[in-house]
Amino acid sequence: MHIAIAGNIGSGKTTLTRMLAKHFEWDTHFEDVEQNPYLNDFYEDMQRWSFNLQIYYLNSRFNQIQEIQKSDGTVIQDRTIYEDAFIFAPNLHSMGLMTTRDFENYFSLFNLMESFVSPPDLLIYLRASVPTLVNQIQKRGRDYEESIRLDYLKRLNERYEAWTSTYDKGKLLVIDVDNNNFPEDPEDLGKIINAIDAEINGLF
Repeated sequence: MHIAIAGNIGSGKTTLTRMLAKHFEWDTHFEDVEQNPYLNDFYEDMQRWSFNLQIYYLNSRFNQIQEIQKSDGTVIQDRTIYEDAFIFAPNLHSMGLMTTRDFENYFSLFNLMESFVSPPDLLIYLRASVPTLVNQIQKRGRDYEESIRLDYLKRLNERYEAWTSTYDKGKLLVIDVDNNNFPEDPEDLGKIINAIDAEINGLF
């Protein structure tokens, strides 16, 4: 089974992935942040590096899904290939940070890749307001994230809401992070685990 966690920068995807993997004894696939050769450059000059970054993520995520589909066990994935295509790339394009030529090239490559992959059995969307995102981004203190603008996070949030409101590729579970402190409150984590149990039981 393939479980995936979606959400804006700072919504808690990696933390929840680790906690659920530990509880359910699932295998994990994390977003490649530390090894990503474009990330620092991208945050310093988004216009120059946006296409390169998005192609890197597309390739990385496609490879992950290939591995997940070969796996016999249950795998939980930190961020999906769909978020790159329906949220991050179109957002960069609409902000004038990716040319139309690059965006169309990117999207045609995504459409080709998508025809080779299956969507997750369950998608968990971590919904969080901009103040919550900013608070969590500051807590983890990654240097390259210090320059993220509030309007950038706000635009991404709007796209996440639009995407999840029409998501029809499989089961969707929405967690309101503003009202659920799962990293520090075992009771809140328990609520998420119970909700996942209910969704997974419905998959069989």
